[in-house]
Amino acid sequence: MDLKNRSLVSITDFSKEEILYILDLAEEFEKDQRQQILNKHVIASLFFEPSTRTRLSFESAVQYLGGSIIGFASADTSSVKKGESLKDTILTVSNYSDLIVMRNPLDGSARYASEVSPVPIINAGDGANQHPTQCLLDLYSIRKTQGSLENIDIVMVGDLKYGRTVHSLVQALSLFNATFHFVSPESLKMPSSVKTWVKNANLEYKQYTDLSEAIPHADILYMTRVQGERFPDPLEYERVKNAYILENSMLGKSKENMKVLHPLPRVNEINEDVDNNPKAYYFQQAKNGVYVRQALIAAILGLK
Repeated sequence: MDLKNRSLVSITDFSKEEILYILDLAEEFEKDQRQQILNKHVIASLFFEPSTRTRLSFESAVQYLGGSIIGFASADTSSVKKGESLKDTILTVSNYSDLIVMRNPLDGSARYASEVSPVPIINAGDGANQHPTQCLLDLYSIRKTQGSLENIDIVMVGDLKYGRTVHSLVQALSLFNATFHFVSPESLKMPSSVKTWVKNANLEYKQYTDLSEAIPHADILYMTRVQGERFPDPLEYERVKNAYILENSMLGKSKENMKVLHPLPRVNEINEDVDNNPKAYYFQQAKNGVYVRQALIAAILGLK
């Protein structure tokens, strides 16, 4: 499978076979994480927006593989603050690196960066649009806990309107014959474009406002944070921020194989009493991100 010099902006940039190749490669890195294959490479990490897990797991992935990493963790510490354009930032940083990992609050910024950059771009989140590497680690976590990606029932809960992780995940799981259950307040419903994607794949989706009604269907219960930073109206955020709070007692009627995922950070939407339930998988899910990002970097640089 040749992914050398390919950018990853949307999960749809990769075929089903290419996605599975990355997941298989991630399995290899989980078994042997410290492979010194990046010792002649420099990776740039450009985070125009705050991040903990994504940024640190990319940095960890590079360090475990013996590579060097440069970049910034905030636009405030870059020349963007002086008015430098995204194009100029990308063209400049590409002189110093073999691959650029970028997070930016503007929808479509990663696609634009990939069009102007002479080195590959990995999208680490562009606004409310896409988060393909989160999607890959979610797929890895689902396959690891369920044994397969085929024919699962996934319940997605919370901010389905602005949640870029769920948008990417729906597109990917549509390749694997999933059944979707969307739980949200009326104002945070899954966008019609994403639901059209499901329809075009000849798959089913159901919509709920009551979380307890959907839980018994779930192989995967995918909780999300209501993202205050994406809301144009702060009052609307206050109305819906605690719409769904998962408590341990609510998992009593869930399937034996069910696992709870969350892209994190968690605010109020999963009570801490869920953490000790064997069905809670969100911290292991975050750990899986390192293996997947190692796989992705290695494949794009032609090292695997």
